[in-house]
Amino acid sequence: MSTALVTLDSITDADIQCKGKVVLSGSHGGMLPAAIASQYEMRAVVLNDAGQGQNNAGVAGILALDTIGMAAASVAHSSCHIGSSQSMLERGVISVANQTALALGIEPGQSVVRALELLQQAPHPTAHLPPITEARQHVDLAGKQILLCDSASLVKDSDIDAIIVAGSHGALIGNDPARALKTKARFAAFNDAGGGLDNIGIGRLAALEQRGIAAVTYSHNSAEIGNAASALATGQISAFNQRAGNMGAVTGMSLKQFLSYKLS
Repeated sequence: MSTALVTLDSITDADIQCKGKVVLSGSHGGMLPAAIASQYEMRAVVLNDAGQGQNNAGVAGILALDTIGMAAASVAHSSCHIGSSQSMLERGVISVANQTALALGIEPGQSVVRALELLQQAPHPTAHLPPITEARQHVDLAGKQILLCDSASLVKDSDIDAIIVAGSHGALIGNDPARALKTKARFAAFNDAGGGLDNIGIGRLAALEQRGIAAVTYSHNSAEIGNAASALATGQISAFNQRAGNMGAVTGMSLKQFLSYKLS
């Protein structure tokens, strides 16, 4: 691969070394990752479509980057592991490309390797997307304090025993159990990103079970990925670990119902 390529399991790991580079990241293709790509002045970016999901939130950022002239594409969640740039390189297949990328010959069904070769000729963006401030807020629900984080990267070490609803996907970043969650929370919920290859989108659940943390994923079709408020409002549980199951979590239950009446 070209030295102009940077691979990141999470777009939140981006730094100034990404400027002017083509970046392959295991993050979803929503608005926040797109804003980060713009902030660090990447030349082009490839992300995971996370099953696209409610309101096509999983690729909204891919399309938005067209407005600043940045070539961007997503890989099909069913073709590789979300949260793993290595898996994307080895197996990824393009699912969506914006107009700037299409003009370079990138198209759905193409291998990620071929798309990255074509992206070496991508034009440099002509502007920046508006910055997006990730939401981290506490809300009251049935007498419980719920911590809403649009990205799990916003969770702090000090959030011990917190009830956390995250907009992030439920896969292990880089297949690393240590990155499942930054703190010993009481409960955590994540977007299942469509499940994906090997059902990787729920990978955090087992890792958190080992740490004694109740955890669930909610369906990518029931809430917008990258939007914790959406998850709390309309999210429906798609999978859960044993600890959450013992509390009464069942598939199809609304996340709000579980948090209100089941979580103890």
